[in-house]
Amino acid sequence: MNALRFAVIGKDVSRSSSPAMHRFIAAGMGKHITYDNISVPPEEFSRRAEQFFGSYDGFNITIPFKLEIIPFLSGLEGDAHTFGAVNTVISSTRRGYNTDGQGYALMLRNSGVQVAGAKVLLLGAGGAGRSAAKKMKDGGADVYVYDRNMQSSENVAAEFGVTCLKEVENIPYDVIVNATGVGMHKTEGISPVGRELIELCDTAVDLIYVPPKSAFLQLAEGLGKRIVNGMSMLFYQAYYAECIYHGRQPDDGEAAALYKKFTEA
Repeated sequence: MNALRFAVIGKDVSRSSSPAMHRFIAAGMGKHITYDNISVPPEEFSRRAEQFFGSYDGFNITIPFKLEIIPFLSGLEGDAHTFGAVNTVISSTRRGYNTDGQGYALMLRNSGVQVAGAKVLLLGAGGAGRSAAKKMKDGGADVYVYDRNMQSSENVAAEFGVTCLKEVENIPYDVIVNATGVGMHKTEGISPVGRELIELCDTAVDLIYVPPKSAFLQLAEGLGKRIVNGMSMLFYQAYYAECIYHGRQPDDGEAAALYKKFTEA
């Protein structure tokens, strides 16, 4: 039986963790796949997009092509329609899906973070922040979003019925979520909020996974807070994509067991 062929496509995915994760998850489901990483210069994407449908049974799309792929699709499903962005494509049907929000929500559930009734400070209203805002609001959280770009936070507030903050004050929150990217690359070693605010929270969630413990999470851990980094979110996004590829019903327990094995491998 020939292996199904998949890939991740983005501007620079040469160091992406997706191939290893998808191969591991598929193997855990009893499926044999191949999975490539395809880096595409932005100016070449439109010219090359059609070839991906013929070369792969499905593919994952990442920055900066989550919107650019949409004109090549026959339609959008679920969260892809809600967010207007796609990260998973089935080639035979040309349908687009988005598993970002599902991966985020499962990361919280499997990390024991209670969303229902929680007061949450969400830092960042970009793509990841939008997904987080919607899933936490849907889960019954009282969400307050802050972004240095006020228009972005106002847009998210209007779209999903959360509260837009003009500034971040040192008041208690059950959960603080960093969806800004502050703490990685050139900002490594910097926390998006200070110790005084972190002291007032119960749980710190950082969507960053490199480094494994950002300055934000280190501060929170030092104060005895529960911490969650974004690695499991990435893994669970891949898990949901593999379920789509193979027509499987997602299962929280299966996903958690696979993630545990992956991190221990």
